[in-house]
Amino acid sequence: MAATAHHDTGVEEGVGTTALLVAAARAIETHRPDALARDVFAEHFVLAAPASAGWPTRLQQVPDGDANPLWGRFARYFGLRTRVLDDFLLQSVHTAGIRQIVLLGAGLDTRAFRLDWPSRSIVFEIDRTEVLAFKHKVLDGMSATAKAARAPVPVDLRADWVAALADSGFDRSAPSVWLAEGLLFYLPADAEASLIAAVDRLSTRGSALAYEVKLEPDLMTYRDSPLYTSTTRQIGIDLLDLFAKEPRPDSAGALTSKGWSASVHTPFEFTHRHGRGPLPEENDALAGNRWVFAHKP
Repeated sequence: MAATAHHDTGVEEGVGTTALLVAAARAIETHRPDALARDVFAEHFVLAAPASAGWPTRLQQVPDGDANPLWGRFARYFGLRTRVLDDFLLQSVHTAGIRQIVLLGAGLDTRAFRLDWPSRSIVFEIDRTEVLAFKHKVLDGMSATAKAARAPVPVDLRADWVAALADSGFDRSAPSVWLAEGLLFYLPADAEASLIAAVDRLSTRGSALAYEVKLEPDLMTYRDSPLYTSTTRQIGIDLLDLFAKEPRPDSAGALTSKGWSASVHTPFEFTHRHGRGPLPEENDALAGNRWVFAHKP
């Protein structure tokens, strides 16, 4: 996934560019009067990357506003997802006493800077060197201050990230909360299974995990979905070309078999809970999306 711009930021093509898509969505959500989540750093990533030049960071910059499948409905989905996963992480650290937070494929995640963490918390951010360097350059330019200790782990998840995490100070004898947000879509089935198995091995009792998957019999069924076609047309990202097409493993079942408790939810459940977010529609590219929350008692 080498960059095509004059300098390699790690977010200039392929899966890396989807981090900018999420950042733009978070920026739009941040500026809504009824925002579910706020990320004041998000728009600065969008403005700093050549690949996202001209993308909106406010809904007012979108001519058809919320009617736009990409910057309306899809962006609202990312805003809802951000809020739900924020809540899960904060509940894990404040209620369960966890102090290690591991972001798998962290991308342009700024939770270390924008969430209120308990004292002695440490956030491990695992992603490729170029992606983390781009993020750090933007945040340093803003003089951003983290609200927890941060441990960037510059490693590709296809390499030995377990060793790199250990070298960064991760304590496998202490409970941890893990997050794989917008990651597993792009991994082959065996890579997803290996990652989930590694998380299990590294998690002691009291740990927690949240991740997102797509459970579809055939992704190509939604090739003509407004969400996918508008994303390709407006910003040149063909998500279906990036997603792994093979049948997905039953990762929730695998965790359950290892003693975890796991619950699987549709995003629409949280739309109803919060009163904002996407609802089901015809030819819906979000129909197979699931959010999984697991705990290791």
